[in-house]
Amino acid sequence: MNVFPETSIVASQRAILDLPVCDFGWADAFAFADEIASLPIGQTVISFLNANNANLMMRDAEYRAVLSRQIVLPDGHGVDIASWLFHGKVFPANLNGTDFVPGLMTYMTTPRRVAMIGARADVLERAVEGFRKHSPWHEFIPVADGFFDESQSEAIMAKVRELKPDILLIAMGSPKQEKWIDRHVGPGHARLVISVGALFDFMAGEVPRASLTVRRLRLEWLHRLIHEPGRLWRRYLLGNPRFLFYILRHKLLRKSNASEVGIRRSGSRFF
Repeated sequence: MNVFPETSIVASQRAILDLPVCDFGWADAFAFADEIASLPIGQTVISFLNANNANLMMRDAEYRAVLSRQIVLPDGHGVDIASWLFHGKVFPANLNGTDFVPGLMTYMTTPRRVAMIGARADVLERAVEGFRKHSPWHEFIPVADGFFDESQSEAIMAKVRELKPDILLIAMGSPKQEKWIDRHVGPGHARLVISVGALFDFMAGEVPRASLTVRRLRLEWLHRLIHEPGRLWRRYLLGNPRFLFYILRHKLLRKSNASEVGIRRSGSRFF
């Protein structure tokens, strides 16, 4: 369940492959998430759309429906290309979760309770320590690794409810994490819930981050491919061309449909 509370910052959106994606800049994105975490009631779920997630969404109707019930932020160069193609402009910021969540923790000056679920048990523990060093004024609480049986979900969320966190971070990979949140997480668990993908691996030092220069050039995908070729070659070498195919086909179909509507309207004048 996802409840969108009233906030002082409006989440304006633009459609990418018919999915609404927020076009926040960094400042508004941080302020929006901070305000949600401070509310006494309600819940908002934040997810991210990159080229790989978009490919999954195009083949998985359930995943698309889940994302449509969440606040979706743009992640990576691929969605910028799509935004430029569909709307004539790129997104104001690349709000990828690997940068967004640590940045949000730094932005939030009010101490928060942050519950964490996902990754291997040892990686989760090291990620907690990484976060504690990064922003020690917050309380980071490991709840469960990401390899539990589905039948344990309700017991895990009962533990989260007892902890009463302000923020819940879920790292299980897409689309599993978004679907799991949609099924098992609801108001009373946390006001702000974020699906964070591989973030715990980065915070634990399990996977090295690309340099700031490489990230600014939007080439972190290449850095990750070099370091994890066995796991990621399909995602990038096959997935990136597939994503370009989807957005170009979508653009052509929209243009074709618009032309057909124009012809019908023009023809109707003669009757």
